Amino acid sequence: MAFKLFEKLFPKKFLGIDIGVSSIKIVELSKWGGGRTLENYGLIQAKALFKEKIRTFEETTLLVSPTYVSRAIKAVIKEAKIKTKEAVFSIPDFSTFFITFELPLMKEKEIPEAVRYNAPQYLPLPISETTLDWRLLEERPTLSGEGKTKLKILVIAIPNEIIAQYQMVAKMANLELYALESEVFGIVKSSIKEEEKEGVICLIDLGAHSSTVNIVDKGTLKKSYSLDFSSNNLTYVITKSLEVEYTQAEILKRNYGLLPSKENIAEILYPFLDPFLGEVRNIFHDFHESEEKEVEKVLLVGGGAKLPGLKTYFSEVLKKEVEISNPFADLLYPPVLGETLRELGPVFAAAIGMALGQLDRI
Repeated sequence: MAFKLFEKLFPKKFLGIDIGVSSIKIVELSKWGGGRTLENYGLIQAKALFKEKIRTFEETTLLVSPTYVSRAIKAVIKEAKIKTKEAVFSIPDFSTFFITFELPLMKEKEIPEAVRYNAPQYLPLPISETTLDWRLLEERPTLSGEGKTKLKILVIAIPNEIIAQYQMVAKMANLELYALESEVFGIVKSSIKEEEKEGVICLIDLGAHSSTVNIVDKGTLKKSYSLDFSSNNLTYVITKSLEVEYTQAEILKRNYGLLPSKENIAEILYPFLDPFLGEVRNIFHDFHESEEKEVEKVLLVGGGAKLPGLKTYFSEVLKKEVEISNPFADLLYPPVLGETLRELGPVFAAAIGMALGQLDRI
């Protein structure tokens, strides 16, 4: 009893770690009473982060290099003088597989076995080679039969090979692995504010390797789509169109984006943005048809969210309110860091969500 009382006198800390295609992001958060404090954060660019593609689950699945990644993580931890060892890692959505199906009404303790029985028919890998997580989305009445109800289940499947690699990374980085979770749940956790949980939000993660479009209804993830659109692809388009080096193309993209420029960067990018926005509109339409609800607002996260002029263009095309998420906003931190964290916020969404999720469990 005395030990538990002593333990409560000190804030609990966790690391949230997001290993992306182009960078590694780490945040250290603590919980004290009802508040969440940003203790530290760090980022390291990692162009050579991943091995060549290995087609284990989907064609876009990438395996990390434990040696390289663990060294990079240790470098960030050393530079930031982080002492916390307890860590939660995010699993990229391109390394996971999302499926939804319905089950008959049953007791909660019976759902895990029912999920394992039904999930294999939807998976491209044997069930023995994957680890499953599931969420109860809702209970919905059947079309026939009074009083009959079904359960709608969201299942997340992760190849065991991917999990083993992350376990190795944690071990080699001298960290205590508390949990692994799909990055979309971290992004939802850190980006959807309390006052937004009553409506339908579309959370678009514009990553370096791929993008996801997530529909969140009353704070619960209802749909998740992985689309073949990325920030890196936009840079390659500029490289080919202007016949410049990749580094120069990246600078032009970051400086001008969809704003007027003598290089006409916006005109180069529009033909690649518009098909993506067309797919997003189709997702909105399908959700409205199936749920009879309208998406009310769009939140942008990921490195691609910072493209100049992107927020305005998305708002014009989608006819929705669009905001760039700032996951640091509800954390406690020195005011002097406000502008810097606002700029970094979209990139750190998954890492912040990982740590927040674990803090909320204690």
